[in-house]
Amino acid sequence: MLVLLAVIPLTLVPPTASADTARHPVVYSGAVALAHAALHPDTPPAGANDPTCRPTRRHPRPVVLVHGTAENMTYNWHTLSPLLANHGYCVFALNYGQLPGLHVGLPGSRQAGGVAHVPESAAQLAAFVDEVLAVTGASQVDIVGHSQGGMMPRYYLKFLGGADMVHTLVGLAPSNHGTTISGLAHVPGVPELLAAGIGPAVTDQITGSDFMLKLNEGGDTVPGVHYTVIATRYDEVVTPYTSAFLEGPNTTNITLQDLCGPLHASEHFALPFDAAALQHVLNALDPAHTEPVTCGLVLPVDGG
Repeated sequence: MLVLLAVIPLTLVPPTASADTARHPVVYSGAVALAHAALHPDTPPAGANDPTCRPTRRHPRPVVLVHGTAENMTYNWHTLSPLLANHGYCVFALNYGQLPGLHVGLPGSRQAGGVAHVPESAAQLAAFVDEVLAVTGASQVDIVGHSQGGMMPRYYLKFLGGADMVHTLVGLAPSNHGTTISGLAHVPGVPELLAAGIGPAVTDQITGSDFMLKLNEGGDTVPGVHYTVIATRYDEVVTPYTSAFLEGPNTTNITLQDLCGPLHASEHFALPFDAAALQHVLNALDPAHTEPVTCGLVLPVDGG
């Protein structure tokens, strides 16, 4: 269990704490998350990576949180991780897809994550899930991912045997069918420039790439897994935003503005800190106990 134990500081959560008793502050703000990540790099978000946590009857599956391109667990899951823990889930998060010498990314890790080729990252996720299952004694996990983190697990499900290990996959603005990067993806030289600066994961995620063609050949979904996609009309990274949506059995596609209206200003980076989006996540993970989604003031990037 080297991968999992390497990211679990055992002193963060008292050994007697459980998913039912732990209570953590939940702050819906990307700015606060960024500041915290800068001050506490390479640390799991609050509520995550407690090796003593055991799933409950109501929440029998641990939730694995998968960050996006050039992001990390400390920043990306500053809000959702404690929210899930407060709702009684065992929560686990990882940093993945790091490349030696490539440091471009948001504060929160000494090395940028989610920048390696997507299949390499999917293999790391597979190993992490195996360790989570071993630690918790669960038979399956649920996965919540942002951006690449919502798409990359599909490679694990489809090609690395993950379908038997995963019950539900929830994607926040996932790059499921690639992105045109607001039209820049096919401008000569731009993909190469982005790959040099951010890593090969960028070119893997461009619409029409060899990776995207392989991922989606034969259908978007695999039998037995439940999928939920939560997208925003104002996504400036995964474009068009509808490329996030999936087709297939057990699939739900949600556009935030359909319920919250056009003034709901959440865009790509705000989704992990958006209360409405995260209520959709909670509802997808526990459809037998859904709660109404409340729309409020949400700012670009920061959420709310």
